[in-house]
Amino acid sequence: MKKEKSRQLVKNWPFPRYKRFEKMLHESAKSWFKDRGYETHPRMAYCLAKHEQWPQNIICADVVEYINHEKSRPEGEETYPLHKYLHHGLSSQAMVFNLVGPLIVRNDLEPLRIALASQNLKWPSGQVDASFEYDDRSIFNEDRGQPTSIDLILSGESNTVFVEAKLVERGFGGCSVFAGGDCEGMNPRHNNYENCYLHHIGRLYWNQMEELGFLETAMLNGKICPFVNYYQFFRELIFALVKGGIFVLLHDERNPAFTKYAKINSPEGGLWPFLSGSIPKEYLSKVGRITIQQVVKAIEELGKHDDWIQDFKRKYGLIV
Repeated sequence: MKKEKSRQLVKNWPFPRYKRFEKMLHESAKSWFKDRGYETHPRMAYCLAKHEQWPQNIICADVVEYINHEKSRPEGEETYPLHKYLHHGLSSQAMVFNLVGPLIVRNDLEPLRIALASQNLKWPSGQVDASFEYDDRSIFNEDRGQPTSIDLILSGESNTVFVEAKLVERGFGGCSVFAGGDCEGMNPRHNNYENCYLHHIGRLYWNQMEELGFLETAMLNGKICPFVNYYQFFRELIFALVKGGIFVLLHDERNPAFTKYAKINSPEGGLWPFLSGSIPKEYLSKVGRITIQQVVKAIEELGKHDDWIQDFKRKYGLIV
């Protein structure tokens, strides 16, 4: 049998490639900024020239007004940070501001309820409020530095939905201690956590995971520390469960990093099904995902946001 060269085998790879997805979003953002005459970065036309231009990355003026109001609350009140790259056309924070912001300021969360219901995820009862960038330092004893932060929460009388939003990200953030060269990546649970710097300084990540029974799963019981590559995933998932809520990933269905299929009816691949295997069965009903496309579809079908939803689709390449 004649051996195929690698160049030929590349063409036969059955899964979508991430770079194609990223390039498509680059082109969409580039065109959106160009059509409006906005000044962009000299080497990255899909990014505005300066951080201070971030309002130009937000579609609706009333959402910009809402964000400015939230970030300028009086001293002593809770505020949320604007990400360093909010002016970037592919910023996930800008995306969730653009997608969910209009629903918040116009008091219409029904599209989110519909998207969650399609995945059998429980909607909070009673009056439901939505807000961005939620944190609670007490959960993991994060007394300094950047605490675990949730992109979007939907809170009601009986339940809270904690939403992590992803657009062009290649995965969930890893541990900075490992990335900084101060950890070999060994799972610390096998030696009473003595090798974990985070545990040493008082963070309660491992304590909370153990209490919830996560350390009995294969991934959490392996030789390699799951925080090395999936630190953000486990922090936010455990955070939501400790708070008695539901953890939801909001992502672009075209991004193969999170979900991918080789062909129709083939097993699902990607980070989401892989990491879901590390969740104890009793919590599976409290964990799920929805896509940007599902929320957009619900918004269009309800017909209450025609003044901006098509612009959102153009900005993020959802109009072919």
